[in-house]
Amino acid sequence: MNQFDRITQQPEVMGGKPCIRGMRVTVGMIVGQIGAGHSVEEVLTDYPYLEREDIYMALRYAAWRAEEREIMLTKA
Repeated sequence: MNQFDRITQQPEVMGGKPCIRGMRVTVGMIVGQIGAGHSVEEVLTDYPYLEREDIYMALRYAAWRAEEREIMLTKA
């Protein structure tokens, strides 16, 4: 997960959901804002403690998780 160095997961922060740099801002919240039609600029204005790269990394992380597949292994 080195490629996602701005994404943190800690059980004591937002119940272990993926967050931005240990803050109480989840990847889901950022993706939801973009999905609702807000621009990156609007998100940065609403959350001035975020950086542009935080938003782009949240989107890349969400895309990576969406492509992740779980393969069930069965005993022969």
